[in-house]
Amino acid sequence: MNIKNTYQNFTQKIQAVYSVGEANAVARIVFEDAFKLYDFSSERDFSLENQKRLEEILNRLLKNEPIQYIFGEADFYGYKFKVNEHVLIPRQDTEELVFYVKNTIRSFVEKNAITLLDVGTGSGCIPITLKKLFPEMEVHALDVSQDALNIAKDNAGNLETEIVFYQKDILVQEEWESLPNFDIIVSNPPYIPYREAHHMPENVKQFEPHLALFIDDENPLIFYEMIADFAKQKLNKDGYLFFETNEFNAKEVQSMLRNKTFTSVVLEQDMEGKDRMIRAQL
Repeated sequence: MNIKNTYQNFTQKIQAVYSVGEANAVARIVFEDAFKLYDFSSERDFSLENQKRLEEILNRLLKNEPIQYIFGEADFYGYKFKVNEHVLIPRQDTEELVFYVKNTIRSFVEKNAITLLDVGTGSGCIPITLKKLFPEMEVHALDVSQDALNIAKDNAGNLETEIVFYQKDILVQEEWESLPNFDIIVSNPPYIPYREAHHMPENVKQFEPHLALFIDDENPLIFYEMIADFAKQKLNKDGYLFFETNEFNAKEVQSMLRNKTFTSVVLEQDMEGKDRMIRAQL
Protein backbone atom coordinates (compact mmCIF):
# COMPACT_ATOMS: atom_id res chain seq x y z
CA MET A 1 0.00 0.00 0.00
CA ASN A 2 1.27 3.47 -0.79
CA ILE A 3 1.67 6.39 1.62
CA LYS A 4 -1.42 8.21 0.35
CA ASN A 5 -3.81 5.30 0.89
CA THR A 6 -2.21 4.34 4.20
CA TYR A 7 -2.58 7.88 5.50
CA GLN A 8 -6.21 8.11 4.41
CA ASN A 9 -7.10 4.73 5.93
CA PHE A 10 -5.36 5.54 9.19
CA THR A 11 -7.09 8.91 9.46
CA GLN A 12 -10.47 7.31 8.85
CA LYS A 13 -9.92 4.57 11.45
CA ILE A 14 -8.95 6.91 14.28
CA GLN A 15 -12.15 8.87 13.74
CA ALA A 16 -13.64 6.17 15.98
CA VAL A 17 -12.13 8.08 18.91
CA TYR A 18 -11.41 11.54 17.45
CA SER A 19 -13.39 14.19 15.66
CA VAL A 20 -12.50 14.73 11.99
CA GLY A 21 -10.30 17.73 12.79
CA GLU A 22 -8.55 15.96 15.66
CA ALA A 23 -8.03 12.83 13.54
CA ASN A 24 -6.34 14.87 10.82
CA ALA A 25 -4.06 16.55 13.37
CA VAL A 26 -3.13 13.26 15.08
CA ALA A 27 -2.50 11.51 11.76
CA ARG A 28 -0.20 14.32 10.70
CA ILE A 29 1.75 14.03 13.97
CA VAL A 30 2.06 10.26 13.61
CA PHE A 31 3.32 10.30 10.04
CA GLU A 32 5.68 13.21 10.59
CA ASP A 33 7.11 12.19 13.98
CA ALA A 34 7.12 8.39 13.71
CA PHE A 35 7.99 8.01 10.02
CA LYS A 36 9.43 11.39 8.97
CA LEU A 37 6.91 11.54 6.11
CA TYR A 38 5.54 14.93 5.10
CA ASP A 39 3.92 14.34 1.71
CA PHE A 40 0.65 12.55 2.52
CA SER A 41 -0.34 12.32 -1.16
CA SER A 42 2.77 10.39 -2.15
CA GLU A 43 2.37 7.26 -4.27
CA ARG A 44 5.55 5.74 -2.80
CA ASP A 45 5.26 2.44 -0.96
CA PHE A 46 4.67 2.41 2.76
CA SER A 47 7.04 -0.33 3.94
CA LEU A 48 5.95 -3.48 5.77
CA GLU A 49 8.07 -2.46 8.75
CA ASN A 50 6.31 0.89 8.89
CA GLN A 51 2.93 -0.81 8.55
CA LYS A 52 3.63 -2.90 11.65
CA ARG A 53 4.67 0.17 13.63
CA LEU A 54 1.60 2.06 12.42
CA GLU A 55 -0.68 -0.81 13.48
CA GLU A 56 0.81 -0.71 17.00
CA ILE A 57 0.18 3.04 17.19
CA LEU A 58 -3.36 2.60 15.86
CA ASN A 59 -4.24 -0.03 18.46
CA ARG A 60 -3.04 2.21 21.29
CA LEU A 61 -4.88 5.25 19.93
CA LEU A 62 -8.11 3.26 19.66
CA LYS A 63 -7.77 2.48 23.38
CA ASN A 64 -7.75 6.25 24.02
CA GLU A 65 -4.06 6.43 24.90
CA PRO A 66 -2.79 9.97 24.22
CA ILE A 67 -0.39 10.30 21.33
CA GLN A 68 2.10 12.06 23.63
CA TYR A 69 2.37 8.99 25.86
CA ILE A 70 2.72 6.70 22.84
CA PHE A 71 5.68 8.74 21.59
CA GLY A 72 6.92 9.56 25.09
CA GLU A 73 7.21 13.27 24.45
CA ALA A 74 5.16 16.45 24.19
CA ASP A 75 5.75 19.87 22.66
CA PHE A 76 5.68 22.83 25.02
CA TYR A 77 6.72 26.40 24.25
CA GLY A 78 8.90 25.19 21.37
CA TYR A 79 10.67 22.52 23.40
CA LYS A 80 10.33 18.74 23.53
CA PHE A 81 9.48 17.34 26.98
CA LYS A 82 9.65 13.71 27.98
CA VAL A 83 6.29 12.51 29.35
CA ASN A 84 4.78 9.30 30.64
CA GLU A 85 1.84 8.17 32.77
CA HIS A 86 3.38 9.79 35.87
CA VAL A 87 3.02 13.37 34.60
CA LEU A 88 0.32 15.46 32.99
CA ILE A 89 0.69 16.21 29.30
CA PRO A 90 1.75 19.88 29.00
CA ARG A 91 -1.03 21.96 27.49
CA GLN A 92 -1.48 25.24 25.66
CA ASP A 93 -3.26 26.69 28.70
CA THR A 94 -0.05 26.33 30.67
CA GLU A 95 1.97 27.82 27.82
CA GLU A 96 -0.21 30.90 28.26
CA LEU A 97 0.61 30.92 31.98
CA VAL A 98 4.34 30.83 31.18
CA PHE A 99 3.90 33.64 28.67
CA TYR A 100 2.03 35.69 31.29
CA VAL A 101 4.70 35.07 33.91
CA LYS A 102 7.43 36.00 31.42
CA ASN A 103 5.82 39.30 30.52
CA THR A 104 5.13 40.17 34.16
CA ILE A 105 8.56 39.46 35.58
CA ARG A 106 10.78 40.54 32.69
CA SER A 107 11.78 43.91 34.17
CA PHE A 108 11.76 42.44 37.70
CA VAL A 109 14.37 39.86 36.69
CA GLU A 110 16.50 42.44 34.87
CA LYS A 111 16.84 44.54 38.04
CA ASN A 112 17.11 41.88 40.72
CA ALA A 113 18.60 38.48 41.55
CA ILE A 114 15.44 36.37 41.42
CA THR A 115 14.56 32.97 42.86
CA LEU A 116 11.48 31.14 41.52
CA LEU A 117 9.60 28.07 42.75
CA ASP A 118 7.15 25.93 40.78
CA VAL A 119 4.78 23.95 43.01
CA GLY A 120 3.53 20.63 41.61
CA THR A 121 6.00 20.62 38.77
CA GLY A 122 5.06 17.37 36.99
CA SER A 123 7.13 17.16 33.81
CA GLY A 124 8.95 20.35 34.80
CA CYS A 125 7.64 22.23 31.78
CA ILE A 126 6.96 25.47 33.70
CA PRO A 127 10.26 25.93 35.58
CA ILE A 128 12.43 24.57 32.76
CA THR A 129 10.86 26.88 30.18
CA LEU A 130 11.18 29.88 32.49
CA LYS A 131 14.82 28.99 33.13
CA LYS A 132 15.39 28.87 29.36
CA LEU A 133 13.76 32.30 29.08
CA PHE A 134 15.69 33.75 32.04
CA PRO A 135 18.98 31.82 32.40
CA GLU A 136 20.18 34.14 35.16
CA MET A 137 17.20 33.27 37.38
CA GLU A 138 17.59 30.67 40.14
CA VAL A 139 14.80 28.14 39.65
CA HIS A 140 13.40 25.54 42.07
CA ALA A 141 10.58 23.00 41.66
CA LEU A 142 8.76 20.58 43.93
CA ASP A 143 6.39 17.69 43.56
CA VAL A 144 4.99 15.05 45.89
CA SER A 145 5.64 12.31 43.31
CA GLN A 146 9.16 10.95 42.97
CA ASP A 147 8.15 9.36 39.65
CA ALA A 148 7.16 12.79 38.34
CA LEU A 149 10.40 14.32 39.63
CA ASN A 150 12.41 11.67 37.79
CA ILE A 151 10.80 12.79 34.53
CA ALA A 152 11.32 16.47 35.39
CA LYS A 153 15.00 15.84 36.15
CA ASP A 154 15.42 14.06 32.81
CA ASN A 155 13.82 17.01 31.04
CA ALA A 156 16.03 19.50 32.88
CA GLY A 157 19.08 17.54 31.79
CA ASN A 158 17.91 17.12 28.21
CA LEU A 159 17.21 20.84 27.92
CA GLU A 160 20.43 21.83 29.70
CA THR A 161 18.85 23.71 32.56
CA GLU A 162 19.87 23.76 36.20
CA ILE A 163 16.83 23.31 38.45
CA VAL A 164 16.77 22.57 42.19
CA PHE A 165 14.20 19.81 42.82
CA TYR A 166 12.43 18.80 46.03
CA GLN A 167 10.16 15.90 46.83
CA LYS A 168 7.66 17.47 49.21
CA ASP A 169 3.93 17.55 49.89
CA ILE A 170 2.84 21.19 49.84
CA LEU A 171 -0.22 20.23 51.91
CA VAL A 172 2.03 19.30 54.87
CA GLN A 173 3.08 22.54 56.55
CA GLU A 174 5.92 20.88 58.45
CA GLU A 175 7.65 20.31 55.11
CA TRP A 176 7.77 24.03 54.38
CA GLU A 177 10.38 24.85 57.01
CA SER A 178 13.38 23.50 55.10
CA LEU A 179 12.58 25.52 51.97
CA PRO A 180 14.14 28.94 51.33
CA ASN A 181 12.26 32.14 50.50
CA PHE A 182 11.33 32.94 46.92
CA ASP A 183 10.63 36.02 44.81
CA ILE A 184 8.20 34.21 42.50
CA ILE A 185 5.95 31.24 43.17
CA VAL A 186 4.09 29.58 40.30
CA SER A 187 1.63 26.70 40.38
CA ASN A 188 -0.84 24.82 38.23
CA PRO A 189 -2.28 22.66 41.03
CA PRO A 190 -4.92 19.90 40.96
CA TYR A 191 -8.37 21.49 41.01
CA ILE A 192 -10.95 19.15 39.47
CA PRO A 193 -13.38 17.71 42.06
CA TYR A 194 -13.95 13.98 41.67
CA ARG A 195 -17.66 14.68 41.21
CA GLU A 196 -16.80 16.40 37.91
CA ALA A 197 -14.59 13.59 36.60
CA HIS A 198 -17.33 12.39 34.25
CA HIS A 199 -16.92 15.62 32.27
CA MET A 200 -13.30 14.79 31.44
CA PRO A 201 -12.30 13.16 28.13
CA GLU A 202 -11.76 9.41 28.33
CA ASN A 203 -8.10 9.63 27.33
CA VAL A 204 -7.45 11.99 30.25
CA LYS A 205 -9.34 9.90 32.82
CA GLN A 206 -7.81 6.62 31.70
CA PHE A 207 -4.19 7.61 31.27
CA GLU A 208 -3.19 10.89 32.95
CA PRO A 209 -2.23 10.81 36.66
CA HIS A 210 -5.24 11.41 38.89
CA LEU A 211 -2.91 12.71 41.60
CA ALA A 212 -2.18 15.74 39.41
CA LEU A 213 -5.77 16.23 38.22
CA PHE A 214 -8.35 15.55 40.89
CA ILE A 215 -9.11 16.80 44.37
CA ASP A 216 -11.60 15.76 47.04
CA ASP A 217 -15.07 17.18 46.56
CA GLU A 218 -15.18 18.71 50.06
CA ASN A 219 -12.56 21.40 49.40
CA PRO A 220 -11.60 21.77 45.73
CA LEU A 221 -9.52 24.89 46.48
CA ILE A 222 -7.33 23.25 49.10
CA PHE A 223 -4.16 23.42 46.99
CA TYR A 224 -4.73 27.08 46.16
CA GLU A 225 -5.35 27.86 49.84
CA MET A 226 -2.30 25.98 51.09
CA ILE A 227 -0.01 27.43 48.43
CA ALA A 228 -1.31 30.90 49.30
CA ASP A 229 -0.50 30.24 52.98
CA PHE A 230 2.91 28.95 51.95
CA ALA A 231 3.46 32.14 49.93
CA LYS A 232 2.56 34.28 52.93
CA GLN A 233 5.46 32.61 54.75
CA LYS A 234 7.97 32.20 51.95
CA LEU A 235 7.33 34.95 49.39
CA ASN A 236 9.73 37.87 49.59
CA LYS A 237 8.48 41.46 49.69
CA ASP A 238 7.25 42.67 46.28
CA GLY A 239 7.30 39.08 45.03
CA TYR A 240 4.66 37.47 42.81
CA LEU A 241 2.34 34.49 43.17
CA PHE A 242 0.95 33.03 39.94
CA PHE A 243 -1.79 30.42 39.58
CA GLU A 244 -3.31 28.64 36.64
CA THR A 245 -7.05 28.22 37.23
CA ASN A 246 -10.09 27.22 35.24
CA GLU A 247 -13.10 29.28 34.32
CA PHE A 248 -15.22 27.71 37.06
CA ASN A 249 -12.98 28.35 40.06
CA ALA A 250 -11.00 31.45 39.05
CA LYS A 251 -13.16 34.04 40.79
CA GLU A 252 -13.24 31.93 43.97
CA VAL A 253 -9.45 31.75 43.94
CA GLN A 254 -9.29 35.49 43.39
CA SER A 255 -11.60 36.12 46.37
CA MET A 256 -9.63 33.70 48.55
CA LEU A 257 -6.39 35.55 47.84
CA ARG A 258 -7.94 38.90 48.67
CA ASN A 259 -9.32 37.46 51.91
CA LYS A 260 -5.79 36.34 52.77
CA THR A 261 -4.66 39.98 52.34
CA PHE A 262 -2.86 39.57 49.03
CA THR A 263 -2.80 42.76 46.97
CA SER A 264 -2.89 43.49 43.24
CA VAL A 265 -4.88 40.32 42.66
CA VAL A 266 -5.33 40.25 38.89
CA LEU A 267 -7.43 37.72 36.97
CA GLU A 268 -6.41 37.23 33.34
CA GLN A 269 -8.21 35.46 30.52
CA ASP A 270 -6.71 33.07 27.99
CA MET A 271 -6.92 33.39 24.20
CA GLU A 272 -10.39 31.85 24.26
CA GLY A 273 -11.65 34.49 26.68
CA LYS A 274 -11.81 32.10 29.66
CA ASP A 275 -10.63 33.06 33.15
CA ARG A 276 -7.31 31.24 33.30
CA MET A 277 -4.50 32.95 35.27
CA ILE A 278 -4.17 34.85 38.50
CA ARG A 279 -1.35 37.06 39.68
CA ALA A 280 -1.04 38.39 43.23
CA GLN A 281 1.42 40.12 45.52
CA LEU A 282 1.74 40.56 49.25
